[in-house]
Amino acid sequence: MYRGPQNDNQELQINLQQLISAVYQRIWLIAAVAVVGALLGFWISRTFITPKYEATALFYVDNSSVTVGDSSIKVDAGDLSAAKHLVDSYIVILESRETLLQVAEYTGVDLSHRELQDMISANAVNGTEIFQVTVRSPSRYQADRIADGIAGIFPERISELIEGTSCKVVERAVVPASPSYPIHLLNCFIGFVIGLFGALFWVIGEEFLDVTIREEGDIVWLCRHPILAAIPDMTTVSKGGYYGYADAANSKKPEKSGTQQDFLGQNMSFAATEAYKLLRTKLQFSFADDARCHVVCVSSAMAGEGKSLSVLNLAYSLAQLDQRVLVVDCDMRRPTTAAKLKIKKSPGLSNYLTGQSELEEVVQRSGQRMSDTFDVITAGRNPPNPVELLSSFRMKELLDILRKKYDYILLDLPPVGEVSDALTVANWADGVLLVARQNYCNRNVFSAMVQQFSYMGSNVLGIVYNCSTEGGGIYTRRYHRRYRRGYEGYYASDDKKKRT
Repeated sequence: MYRGPQNDNQELQINLQQLISAVYQRIWLIAAVAVVGALLGFWISRTFITPKYEATALFYVDNSSVTVGDSSIKVDAGDLSAAKHLVDSYIVILESRETLLQVAEYTGVDLSHRELQDMISANAVNGTEIFQVTVRSPSRYQADRIADGIAGIFPERISELIEGTSCKVVERAVVPASPSYPIHLLNCFIGFVIGLFGALFWVIGEEFLDVTIREEGDIVWLCRHPILAAIPDMTTVSKGGYYGYADAANSKKPEKSGTQQDFLGQNMSFAATEAYKLLRTKLQFSFADDARCHVVCVSSAMAGEGKSLSVLNLAYSLAQLDQRVLVVDCDMRRPTTAAKLKIKKSPGLSNYLTGQSELEEVVQRSGQRMSDTFDVITAGRNPPNPVELLSSFRMKELLDILRKKYDYILLDLPPVGEVSDALTVANWADGVLLVARQNYCNRNVFSAMVQQFSYMGSNVLGIVYNCSTEGGGIYTRRYHRRYRRGYEGYYASDDKKKRT
């Protein structure tokens, strides 16, 4: 039964931990994008932004007595707010059309008063009576010429308009030696910040949109059923063929490791072998007080989660204990058992259920070695009505017959999230194992699968967490590697002693 979130604080804590983990795992990508952003900002600044030069002239405003029209204003020389008031008036006068036309005529530049307005800025220096005029132009000589023109025209213009005051030149403009705009380092820093936060937001957004199961805690959060075993990621194959889930003819096999056979039986890695042995032990404890044959269904929410591979390796592990084990491939739509074991696909289950073959004809052996071999019933020919065949009385009768011959019967069922075939057989079994693949299984589909089995009243034994990556901190990873090497060395030396 779906348990759901327990409280908002816990949900917030889990999300925060996942976000921090996601950022930490991609810190080098974020840093690389930030550096690329900085280089791109510097390149754009140098290539596409036109350099501009600034020439500045300073003026002093004598505001002891001011007459504007018929009104006379007596101004205290220490009143900074009054000086600022006058400076604001001077800015308006400076940017007026007539003043700028006089500047253009005086300097001989072919510019309109609108163009000059865009080039000129004026302000008081720290709220004092010092008035600063700055001219910005793509040409250093033009900027200096216009600033000098303002210095020649503006004092006389002020005296004409405002009586009782004067504007004196404190410092004339000089030809600027280098452009003041753009500031390349500033643009480089802006590019760095944009790249940094852009990559950070991308990682966080992807994390929020990612609804796959990424850690065991997600499964614990989604359902009440325990995780029986975490099967490590055994593949070195690319996404096109997840250790045997793609067609064997289309998947590339590395020479030394990563082949399809490396994921079956005794050819697996030590960690994977021990994980399946743990699954075997917990499965046996689930039926500790029951001596009869046990029918166990194995299903998943989605295709490609390692359901069939888990069935076969669990069968190998049980067969090593001299248990009579039978694997039945009930996935008649996309059967894979025959291809993985390299045995005949037909006749199989569909042939028996349609009355085309007898039971003895559809049962095959999985391998040549008697120490870990088991029996197999493949899916047979793909029928047009698999749901009807699996829910038929003949299927139930078949399971009753097989219970008398075997200790364990493992039914490889289709994914619940895609078809309903699995639900028709699950109630005839003693228990159900659900396979969830890390960074692949959709949390919503997984939750819906658990609810469907619970609604049908199936006995869900637990979850097989497949393709699990090694996690934890540095100490945990080092300890895990040393622990595993120690046991691998122990078993290797023990096998060497037996051979000698």
